[in-house]
Amino acid sequence: MLAVAADGVTRGLRQNGRMPFRPSPPAMPVLPAALRTAIERAGYYPQLVADVLGAALATDEVQGHLVHQETTFDHDVIRRHVTVLVLTPSRLIIAHADDFTDDPQGRQDVATATTESIPLRLVRGVMLTHVVPDPGAYVPGSLGNELTLTLGWGTVNRVDLLPATCGDPDCDADHGFEGTIASDDLALRISAEADGPEKLAEAMAFAHALSASLHDH
Repeated sequence: MLAVAADGVTRGLRQNGRMPFRPSPPAMPVLPAALRTAIERAGYYPQLVADVLGAALATDEVQGHLVHQETTFDHDVIRRHVTVLVLTPSRLIIAHADDFTDDPQGRQDVATATTESIPLRLVRGVMLTHVVPDPGAYVPGSLGNELTLTLGWGTVNRVDLLPATCGDPDCDADHGFEGTIASDDLALRISAEADGPEKLAEAMAFAHALSASLHDH
């Protein structure tokens, strides 16, 4: 009877304190199997990461993804981070989660998870920086054992300034400064030694898919 009671009856029960209000959580979209597997393999609170990513995706189709897990050390404290990039037909979705100790005594861990949705028309560039050891012995097609994927969409700009020169080594005049403005809202470093060679291939594939999608926007 309670399940089919009128809204006024159930509202009165809640106001009288006999029925605590517990809103039902929204249904999370089902992530593609490959993306969910990659999140679970990263091993960082996979259910949390999957839920916040699903909430950001809503009904969008997943056309590509990259999951990058990283462990850092901060004053002898081990901190973990995971970043998930998802490409949809119209958006680049970025989910980032990390943990920190909220309790000074270290008894309570807290995780934060943030998602950002960027329209593809706003993505300004996809940059790949390859690190090649012993370039004299470079094997064609190998592209080194480490790369940094840098994405820019105008949120963060870096200004690099250097004293300007005129080319005359004996000139001591003040020529002001010259520099460049670069956008680097996100940079992920992927190493074959730390992450495995398959992660390098996945990062390359995602970068290619994202670059190709920008031509349509």
